[in-house]
Amino acid sequence: MQIGVPNQTAPKERRVGITPDVAGRLVKQEFTVAVERGAGLAAGFPDSEYEAAGASIVEASNAWGSDVVVVVTPPEESSIAMLRSGAIVIGLLRPLDRPDIVQRLATQGVTTLSFETLPRTTKAQSMDVLSSQATAAGYQAALVAATALQKFFPMLTTAAGTIAPAKALILGAGVAGLQAIATAKRLGAMVSAYDVRAAAAEQVESLGATFVKLDVEQQSDKETGGYARELEEEAQKRLLMQLGEHVARNDVVISTAAIPGKRAPVLVTKEMVEGMRPGSVVVDLAVATGGNCELSKADEVVDHNGVKIIAPTDLPSGVATHASQMFARNTLNLFGHLVHEEGIRIDLEDEITAGMCITYEGKVTNERVAALLEGGQS
Repeated sequence: MQIGVPNQTAPKERRVGITPDVAGRLVKQEFTVAVERGAGLAAGFPDSEYEAAGASIVEASNAWGSDVVVVVTPPEESSIAMLRSGAIVIGLLRPLDRPDIVQRLATQGVTTLSFETLPRTTKAQSMDVLSSQATAAGYQAALVAATALQKFFPMLTTAAGTIAPAKALILGAGVAGLQAIATAKRLGAMVSAYDVRAAAAEQVESLGATFVKLDVEQQSDKETGGYARELEEEAQKRLLMQLGEHVARNDVVISTAAIPGKRAPVLVTKEMVEGMRPGSVVVDLAVATGGNCELSKADEVVDHNGVKIIAPTDLPSGVATHASQMFARNTLNLFGHLVHEEGIRIDLEDEITAGMCITYEGKVTNERVAALLEGGQS
C-alpha cells in the first residue's frame, strides 16, 4: 500500500504531512511512501532525508495517485482530480468550513478522514492534530504580540530605572490559549485569562496566570466535549459589558476562542479597542472563522487609533519544522489505529474512525456536513 505525501500549495503553508522520521517508520511497517519532490523543503526536510529513510521522491501525480494521501490543508480542485476512486485522504480538511470541497471529494469516490472531527477521547489523544497545531499557534501568537508591542514584556531593572512588565490578556484557554499564556509568562509578562469553561480556571492558574472572573455562568466540559458552546444572546451581552474594562487595562490581548462549525464569538468590539492605549496589540487567532475582534482582517495588520489588530491565519507554519513533526506523529498514531492484518480498514463501527470519516463510498457520511450541503444548519 502506497502512502502519498504531496506538496502543500496553499498560500504561506510550509508544513508537510509526513516527516522523514515518520516515513522511515512507515517503510519499516512495509508501506511504500511516495513524497512529492520538494514537499518537505519549506519545513526543513530535504528530499535526501526522505530517501535516506526509504521513501521514494516522485512527481505530484504519483503522490496524489497513492492509496492513502496525507495532507495538511484541503486539496485544491486540480489536486482532487489526481486522486483515484477508492483512495483515502487524511488531514485537516475543514469539512464544516468548506463543505464544497467535501462534496467534490465524495464525487471523486474518495474516503476522507478529517482530524477536525476526531472524537475528544483519551484513546484518541495521541492522534489529536488540532491540539498539536494549536500548541504551535499559541506559541507563535505570543511572539507576534511581543514583536509588535512597543514595550518590553518582562520587568527590567536598568540604569535608567525600573521598567514595568507588559500586561497580557488571553481570551480562550484551550490548547492555543494555554500555550499563549505559558509563552507570555516565559517572556515575563503579567498574564490574565478568561474562558467560559469552568475547567479552564484551574488550568490557567496552574500556569501562574490570573483567571478573570466574570458574572457569566461557567460551562461544564462534560456537556461540551471539551469545547465551549455558543452563549445565549443575553449572556453574550453581559460578557461583553464586563470584558471591556479588562481589555482596556492590558497592553496585549490574544484571542483564541472558537466554536466548531460556528462563527467565532466576538469578544473584542470596536469600542473596546478604542478604550485601549495607543501602542497596544490585539492578536486574533480565530479570524479564519470570522474573528474574535470586530476589526480583524485576515492576514492584515489593522491600525485603529494606534492599536494594532493582527489576524494571522498561518501561525503554525511559522514553526513549520516542529509543527510538521507533531502533525506527522499524530498521523502515525492514527495509522496504528487503522491498520489491521488486511491493511487499512475503515470500520464505521469504531468510534474514532466513524467520528473522523467525512466521505465514504461516494457519499458524505458526516451528518453535520451533509446538513450544510443541503442548506441546513450545522
